Amino acid sequence: MASIIRPSIRSPVVRQIASQLSYRVRALPIPAATRHTFVRNYAAHGDAETFEEFNARFEKEFDNAYDPFEVQRILSNCFSYDHVPSPTVITKALEAARRVNDFATAVRVFEAIKLKVPAKSLYDAYLDELKDVREQLGIPLKEELFPESK
Repeated sequence: MASIIRPSIRSPVVRQIASQLSYRVRALPIPAATRHTFVRNYAAHGDAETFEEFNARFEKEFDNAYDPFEVQRILSNCFSYDHVPSPTVITKALEAARRVNDFATAVRVFEAIKLKVPAKSLYDAYLDELKDVREQLGIPLKEELFPESK
């Protein structure tokens, strides 16, 4: 029975490395009936969440965060979506990071915003909106901590 050779094994680099090995590299055959079962349907988990529901959910999660790992996990989930979280969610994230005494995560929240927004003007708008919270919690920006890295 002929095996199905995956595209990665067909690449010249992989073939060259495989030829140098003392054993033969071969892909396992995948029956035609099961090939399409590996595809995940990410949109099949339920109704779409509105932006307001998204904000309320993450505000609640940040209020209930109890350790640095939990705050970082929630931040990772929050920033994994296609849109930028609202300033209220960011405020809750900063408060949670400072509550669990995770200064580095609080600084990195602004780095994440900078990477997530499509334009510098939007980043500046976030900074203006969150200026009071940053000053109240004593959270500097990376640009303020390391001015030579601009």
